[in-house]
Amino acid sequence: MCGIVGYVGSQVSSRAQDVVMEGLARLEYRGYDSAGIALVADGAIESRKRSGKLANLISDIGQHPLAASSTAIGHTRWATHGGPTDANAHPHLGGPDGKLALIHNGIIENFHALRTELLEAGVEFASETDTEVVAHLLARAYDGDLTTAMRAVVARLEGAFTLLAVHVDQPGVVVGARRNSPLVVGLGEGENFLGSDVAAFIGYTREAMELEQDQIVTITPDRVEVIGFDGESAKGKTFHVDWDAAAAEKGGHEWFMEKEIHEQPQAVADTLLGRTDETGALVLDELRISEEQLRNVDRITFVACGTAAYAGMVAKYAIERWTRIPVEVALAHEFRYCDPIADERTLVVSISQSGETMDTLMAVKHAHDLGALTVSICNTHGATIPRESDAVLYTHAGPEIAVASTKGFLAQITACYLLGLYLAQLRGESYADDARVVLTELHETPDRIAEVLDRLDRVREIAHFMADTRSVLFLGRHVGYPIALEGALKLKELAYIHAEGFAAGELKHGPIALIEPGQPVFIVVPGPDTPHGLHGKVVSNIQEIRARGARTIVIAQDGDTAVEPFADEVIRVPRTSPMLQPLLTAVPLQVFAMELANAKGLDVDQPRNLAKSVTVE
Repeated sequence: MCGIVGYVGSQVSSRAQDVVMEGLARLEYRGYDSAGIALVADGAIESRKRSGKLANLISDIGQHPLAASSTAIGHTRWATHGGPTDANAHPHLGGPDGKLALIHNGIIENFHALRTELLEAGVEFASETDTEVVAHLLARAYDGDLTTAMRAVVARLEGAFTLLAVHVDQPGVVVGARRNSPLVVGLGEGENFLGSDVAAFIGYTREAMELEQDQIVTITPDRVEVIGFDGESAKGKTFHVDWDAAAAEKGGHEWFMEKEIHEQPQAVADTLLGRTDETGALVLDELRISEEQLRNVDRITFVACGTAAYAGMVAKYAIERWTRIPVEVALAHEFRYCDPIADERTLVVSISQSGETMDTLMAVKHAHDLGALTVSICNTHGATIPRESDAVLYTHAGPEIAVASTKGFLAQITACYLLGLYLAQLRGESYADDARVVLTELHETPDRIAEVLDRLDRVREIAHFMADTRSVLFLGRHVGYPIALEGALKLKELAYIHAEGFAAGELKHGPIALIEPGQPVFIVVPGPDTPHGLHGKVVSNIQEIRARGARTIVIAQDGDTAVEPFADEVIRVPRTSPMLQPLLTAVPLQVFAMELANAKGLDVDQPRNLAKSVTVE
C-alpha cells in the first residue's frame, strides 16, 4: 500500500508543491519507506525523492528548494518490489530523456517479462522496481498524448495498480489509471486533484469523484475526463466529503483499527498477487532457497510471538495436512532455551510483521547457528529479520497503525498458506493436485472476508451490551483453536478484561469449572465437513456449557443448523473449506474486541502498556 497525490492548477507557483507535500503528510500512514515528488517546471521534470520517512524529503527540499510549477505528483512508499532505497523510491522517470515521471501503488504481476523485453530493447534501469518498467513502457508509447499512451500500456499490465503520470510536453496535465487499487478525484475551482483517498486533498476541497474499475482519468486545471480501458467515455460518481481532515486519514472510520479491519480483503488479495505463473503454478521468487533444498526439508518449526504465533499455529494444521511434513510452533522467546532440534533439513519459519521483533530475531540467529534453513514472513521490506534470514516471503498488508494486529494477522496466515502450498507443489503428485484446488479457493477468500464484514452489525450490538462484562471465554478445535486464542488476546489487549482461549476438547479437563450462569463464551465451530467428526464434538461442547448456564455466542458457517438449539447468538460466516476458515472466523472476534473497548471508552488504537513492535528481549 502506497500513498499517491496528483495536482494541476492554473498558476505557476509553489502551490503545486504545497498541495502534494501536504497530501503526502496525510497519506504517510499508507507507507513510510520513502517519499518523492516530481514537478513539471521550465520544460523539464524536476524530481526529488528520499528513502525513509517524509521528513527526510522535507529536509532535502528545505535545503534545495524546488522550482515553481502548476503540475506535480507525489508518492509515499510501502516497499514491495525492491528495498527501501533512494533509487527505488518514486517517482520513476521514463525514456532516455527523462521527460516522463510516474508513480504507482500496487503490484505489476508480469513485470519480469516486460522488464526482459525492455532490457533486450536496450533500456537501462536505475531501480529494482516494477514501477520503473511501466515508466519506460509509457515513455516509449508516448506520441504526443499521455492519455492515449496510458491506455496502450495498461492493456499490457497484469496485477493491481494505480498509476499517475506527467509529461514535459503536456504541462498542466496529470493522467491516472486504476485497476484493483484505489484512486479518487478531488474537484476544485481552477485546479483538480488525484489521490489514493480523500485525505490527499481534504484541506483544499471536499468535492470528489469516485472512479470505477479499469478507468483512466485525465485532469487539467478546468476539466476532468474519464474513459475506460477500452477507450469508451465514462462518468465518475461525484460525492461530498463530510469528514474532517483527521477522519479522512482514517477513511471515515473512528479508529485506525476499524479501517484496517475493513482493509483485510485487500490485504489478503495483495498478499496473493503475483504468486502464480501463466500456468497457475505458485512462483515464490522471494524465497531464494533452491527447490532441491526445500524438497529435502523433513521438519518445519515456526518461531513467533503473540498474534504471529497464532498464525503459525494455523499454519501447522494446514502444512502438515498438505505436505505430511511434521510442523511445530515455538514461541520465539523460548526457542533458544529449549535446546531445539534442527539441522540442514530443518526449515525454521519466523513470523514478524515489523521484522524487528527482538525475540524472533534472536531465534532466527540461533537457528542459523544450528545449520537450519530460515525463511522470514514479514510485512516490512528491508527489516532486520528478513536480512538475517536465508529467504523472505513478504506479506503485502500495507502499514498497520493500530497496535493490535488485524490485517497483519490475516496476511500472515495467507503467506503461511502460500508457503505450505508451494512445498506441496514441490512434492508433486497428489500433493500438487490438492495444492491447486486449495489455491483456487484461496483466491476467492477476499470476497468472503468482505461478506463477513457486511454482516457484523449484531456483533457490534453484542459488544455494547457487554460493556460491563469482566470475563469472556473462547473455545475452538482444530484451526479454530488458535483463532480462539487470538480472540482472547484481542480482548485482553483492547478491553483490559480477563479473557482465555481454550481447546474445546480440554473443557472436561478443568476449564469447565469456570462456567457459571451468565458466563459469556464464544465458540468457533468447525464446518460440518471438517474431518474426524469435529463438528459434532464441538456442538456437544456447546450443549455442555449451555447446560451449566453459559451464554453461548457461536461462530458458525452458513447452513449449519445443528448449533441453533444451543446458541444464544449465532454469528454466520460463509462456507469455506476447513483449512481456510480462520481467515473468516477471526474477523468477528476482532470487531467484538474493538467495539467492546470502544463501549468502555478506551483508546482502541493505542492500548495501555503496549507497543507496535517489541524490539528488546
